[in-house]
Amino acid sequence: MLSSIKSNNLSPTKKLALMYFRVAIVLFGAQLLMGLIAAIQFLYPGFLFEVFDFSVARMVHINALVVWMLYAMIGSVYYMLPDETGEEAVGLGLGKLAFWVLTVAIAVVVLVYIFIQVGPGKESTIWLINEGREYLEAPRWADIGIVVVVLIFYYNVFFTFIKGKKTGIMTVMVADLLALAGLYLAGMFFTDNISMDQYWWWWVIHLWVEATWEVFVGTLAAYALVKIIGAKREIVEMWLWIEVLMLFGSGILGLGHHYFWIGTPEYWWEIGALFSALEPVPLVAMFVHVLYDWGKEQGANGNKPAINNGPAMAWIVTNAFGNFLGAGIWGFFHTLPQVNIYTHGTQFTAAHGHLAFFGAYATILIGMMYLGIQGAYGVKSMKATFNSKMAITLITFGVLGMTVALTIAGYEQVLVERAELGGGWQAFFTAQNLPWYIQAQTWRTIMGVVTFIGFVYLVIDLLTIGKKAQN
Repeated sequence: MLSSIKSNNLSPTKKLALMYFRVAIVLFGAQLLMGLIAAIQFLYPGFLFEVFDFSVARMVHINALVVWMLYAMIGSVYYMLPDETGEEAVGLGLGKLAFWVLTVAIAVVVLVYIFIQVGPGKESTIWLINEGREYLEAPRWADIGIVVVVLIFYYNVFFTFIKGKKTGIMTVMVADLLALAGLYLAGMFFTDNISMDQYWWWWVIHLWVEATWEVFVGTLAAYALVKIIGAKREIVEMWLWIEVLMLFGSGILGLGHHYFWIGTPEYWWEIGALFSALEPVPLVAMFVHVLYDWGKEQGANGNKPAINNGPAMAWIVTNAFGNFLGAGIWGFFHTLPQVNIYTHGTQFTAAHGHLAFFGAYATILIGMMYLGIQGAYGVKSMKATFNSKMAITLITFGVLGMTVALTIAGYEQVLVERAELGGGWQAFFTAQNLPWYIQAQTWRTIMGVVTFIGFVYLVIDLLTIGKKAQN
């Protein structure tokens, strides 16, 4: 996936897409490495103490997750753009400049995260070091830079869309990207009132991810199904529009499940609980309908392979059901306010977060990387290799294992820390030292190692599968 990958078969726009994919896979590895360090520190708090503290490892882990996915998302759009519009990207030179500016900025921010996180919080630290908001720690200068880069990206995509064909997939994508870019702005201003600040913070943390990102992966899934198995465009576009209606509606209203405990009106309890559960439904429905139609009409296709990219298809099918499990089932586990009052802030949240981000986003983006490899090497059919199978098996098994382990840890916290001991400061430390919790965190670490081994197989496969497909 790095510089050894050939791209002579690709158009200039798709070459730019591969540049984004390369950085994404490096940041993915960094995210997993930081997660392993943080997992070890849960078990051994003195590990790397005052050298590489838990707060720093966790911060880099979470921010690397968001940034590698943004890189892969931008790369995915650039990759599908010529196919959907029939045109090369407008402002390609500007797009390349934005890529290098963003990459240098991310490198600087990561170095600041790692080496400069101790000292008094002042006005200057907000601009230069850390804004202090959980998950949105980027300093203000980087925030502004991200906005500029995304505006350049949106300019390129929008005017290419205006110039070229107007498919339903690309229409939804262009509309969604506007919302995706706009919602990030909600996290760029500060208020003295903590409830108000949390209110807008959740607009970025939840609505940015659970509405605009969900629609985004729906468009990628629709495009990929058309490319890989020749799915009927009218079917995927029909479900895509249904997804837009349900996700924007359920995403906005489902945001209310974050308003339970920050001083907002109580009517958000029922609204947030109900609509949060509906978000993954249309994406699963699209997959089931498409695969049924494909199996009925196109499964028997003579000697010609019915699936022209086995690894990509495997990851995309994993996306449909991973999304439903992680965002849907595990999200609903602790969404109802009667339950959330006990689970809020426990490892239940981490369990949901790990499986949701993996199932809903990482899977589809890895699938798009495999499509990029297929295009880069100009092969008509790409079958899964041993490395492909090991990568998807170990990564999926590892993430599911971490999710179950964290769920057990959260269950122990709910029973002991919250229900039995009342949720006080001493209750927290008592729960942290009980056997269930320690065993669960041990298994979380073991499964993290399994996931990282799967990532190594993934990198090896991305670097070699194209050459194997050519031979």
